[in-house]
This record gives sequence, C-alpha cells and structure tokens, in this order.
Amino acid sequence: MAHSSDAWPRVIVHADMDAFYAAVEQHDHPEWRGKPVIVGGPSRRGVVSTASYEARPCGVHSAMPMAVALRRCPQAIVAPPNFERYQEVSGQVMEVFGRFSPAVEPLSLDEAFLDLTGAERLFGPPEEIGRRIKREVREATDGLTVSVGISTTKFVAKVASDLHKPDGLTIVPGDRVAEFLAPLPVSRLWGVGEKTLPELERMGLRTIGDVARADRARLVRDLGALGEHIHRLALADDPRDVEPGRERKSLGSEMTLEEDVVGEAAIRPLLREAAARVARGLRDERLVAGGVRVKLKTHDFRLWTRQATLETPTDNAVELERAAFALLPEFDLRVAMRLVGLAAFRLADPESGQRPLFRDEAHERRRRLDRAVDALHDKFGGEVVKKPPMDTDKHR
Repeated sequence: MAHSSDAWPRVIVHADMDAFYAAVEQHDHPEWRGKPVIVGGPSRRGVVSTASYEARPCGVHSAMPMAVALRRCPQAIVAPPNFERYQEVSGQVMEVFGRFSPAVEPLSLDEAFLDLTGAERLFGPPEEIGRRIKREVREATDGLTVSVGISTTKFVAKVASDLHKPDGLTIVPGDRVAEFLAPLPVSRLWGVGEKTLPELERMGLRTIGDVARADRARLVRDLGALGEHIHRLALADDPRDVEPGRERKSLGSEMTLEEDVVGEAAIRPLLREAAARVARGLRDERLVAGGVRVKLKTHDFRLWTRQATLETPTDNAVELERAAFALLPEFDLRVAMRLVGLAAFRLADPESGQRPLFRDEAHERRRRLDRAVDALHDKFGGEVVKKPPMDTDKHR
C-alpha cells in the first residue's frame, strides 16, 4: 500500500513490551502463565513494580502498595524483582530494535522510540515495519509480546502503542492524526493527571479534540505553561527528535505512576526501591557514584530535581537512599506527584584513583555484604536474602 510523503514526513515508532517484568517471570515459570502475577517487594512495605494482565482486572497496578494489591487480588503470585534477568531480556529486545534503525532512544528497560524515516525502502511500509518488529521481538525473547505504535511524532506514536495493549499494532499516518486523537479522552495528553483532569472537565474539555479546538490564550490563562503544552499536543505539534543513547553519565531508575502520590510517606518507599535498583546496576557495571539526584514530576507536568554529592562514592543502596531522603525537605511534598525517580551521577571505577576513599572499614563491610548478596541472588534468583528497611526516623 503506497503512502504519500504528506502522510509520512517522519516515521516514528514507539515500542513498549507488555507487562514486561511480569511477562518475563511468566516466561521463566511456565506454571504461572495465565495466572495473576505481581512483581514487587513481598513485604507489607513493598510496592508493585508490574502486574500481569491477569491481575489487572482486580484493580492492581504499578506503584500500588503491595498490601493493597494483595487485598484486591489475594490469589496473585508475588515475584520479587529480578532486575539482572530483566536487563538480560531488555538487551535482547534493544538488539532487535537496533536491526531496524541506528536511531533508537531507550526510555527504560522495556520501551523505546525508533526513527525509521526512509526505512520503507528496506522494510516496507509502516504497517509491515510494525509487524516485523513484533515478530522479531517475539522470536528473540521466546514468545514475549510488544505493542507498537507508529506515527509522525513521538506523542502520537506513544498514544498509539498504548491503545491496543497487549500485543497491539496501531498505525496513524500524518493525514489521520487529527481524526485519531479527537475522540480520545483528555487524560491521554501527557501532563493531564488527577488534579488537572477535573479542571479541564469544568472547562468543558473532555476529549483531545475539545482541547485542540479550544482557545490557546484561555488555556494559558487558566493553566499556565501546561495549557500551552497540552494544546500543542492536542494539535499533534511535537517536533522532538528521537535521540539515540549517549555515553552514560548517570544511572537512574524512575517510575511514572498510574495514580498520583502525595507526601513523604508515599514517596519514600518508591525512592527506596529505586535506590536498590540503581545500587545493583552500579555493582553490575563495576561503578560507584559520587552523587545522588532525586527527580519528581508533579501532576501538572512540572519537573523538579535536587541533587547532592557524597563524601564517599558508593554502590550501596542504603547510602543512596539516605542521601535521597535527605533531599526530600527541599521539595514541596504537598503537591501530587506523577513520577518519582532517583539517579546516581559522577560515576567512576572504584579502583581508578579513588581507592583511599574506601579505607573506612564499615564501608568496606557493606560493599562485601552487597557483593555476597548479589552472588546469592545470581545463584538462586529472586530475593533470597532481604535486608531490613532503613530506620527512616534515624536518618531524617
């Protein structure tokens, strides 16, 4: 089927693995297939990382406290996160994406944007490109599925990939973008969360088409910068390019939440889990971090970051979370947050010129303990050894 250049000035793909962590667990444990699986910390203070599609009808979703998830879905199988395994499978997926384009922008372990402008000569029209990506991912991962959206902008491609999960393929040519977006609810616009949604509804704006037809000056007057942002998106005005990965200067973990959270008590468990993931990533890559950055995104899409340097570079989760918790008073935590993240920066090889910094015996003991726990995890899987949560009051 021919496509005009007007319909496809750019070919932007968003590929998103379906319930990735849970799908990997179901793949590795065939007896769990078809059953509700929740990946997350099994303690009552744990947080859901991913819920399988069998668990979602019970109302289980990411970032939910594990205690709530198990009340809603008591028959669920709880799988402690195995990030080493997820990283391994992610590498297989990203290798597939790289076969189609050098312009791959990973967003996380399980999703990425690809720019395939001009690739029709090699791989066929966009619909065939999408089918080939899905087929090759399934083959490379022994059966895992990916949902693919293809359009002319990042925003529309992302909305398209979300629309028909799991295992979806949605193609939106440039000349059909307005028709595609118009009937969708305003909640599909990036930046519209639980707080903004009622404001838009009070303004009579319930669909993306309503926002596209609205007066931009009014939106800016009532919503500030967010008003201009969502008006541009509603018109599919998103000129951002796909940005291939650059040399690693930081290592982070962040979670976009399905429901906004408010307050320090809600944010701390999310930062604790992020610190554990980042610390394991540092150890896997034989790196230590000299700084910690906390990233929060508000319900109305404002991005807030605070960071601090560490006296001693580290790859220890407790030290990372302690530094992150110390930054929380610098944020206005009365505001609802839609994203919580932690990143380690000033990365270095622990053996290259910094060895004197590690002469503290307690620090060395923690590093040896972490390595021993990592080895047990690698050998036996899951979280065979769990460290108690840090006494948060003690480190305020």
